[in-house]
Amino acid sequence: MTGGAVPDPFAGHPDWALDPPRSIVPTPANMSGKLRGRRVLIGLPGHGWRADLRADEKVVQGSRTYVPVMVESEWYRAEADQTEVFAPLVPIERVWVEEFGIAGPLPGEQALALRLVSLDEPPRREAVAALDAGAISGRRVIELSADGGERRDLRAVTELHTNELGDVCARVAAELDWYRWAWSGKTPKTLEVSAHLLWAE
Repeated sequence: MTGGAVPDPFAGHPDWALDPPRSIVPTPANMSGKLRGRRVLIGLPGHGWRADLRADEKVVQGSRTYVPVMVESEWYRAEADQTEVFAPLVPIERVWVEEFGIAGPLPGEQALALRLVSLDEPPRREAVAALDAGAISGRRVIELSADGGERRDLRAVTELHTNELGDVCARVAAELDWYRWAWSGKTPKTLEVSAHLLWAE
């Protein structure tokens, strides 16, 4: 990634807008295919959910199926350093996989959406425009491209700020580099992204 500024495709065209990123729709792991490296949530209906986890492939022991689950930072470290890490086996019925649904509501519409959820399954998550998201440092973010593409697996490393050109932006890093920063102290390469193209997951 480079440190150059990203041109704002909306400059001079305030009515232009890109569609919001796709929603995250948790799906029971027993309805998903391969699980290795997938983002997952674990928990119990009526009790609560734990996120920021990654899965490995299913394991069958006796008559039960389990999913090895580890915290995301350990998964990245294991992949980067090619090492083994401890991954507790979670019964598959307690694991949900993050799948992508349709695009969420446009900015401003989110305040109108009902915020109450069912405790029967993990809630669907809509991305929030960075301009409306409050603090974003450390959060998972999505960069949209002018052609409607999405770049995920990024983390914000700054809050929104004004650059030398007067544009509102934030700096982001690849998620692997963001986690490596914690375990090695190596400062990540960052990319400056226009606030109009940045959404928080």
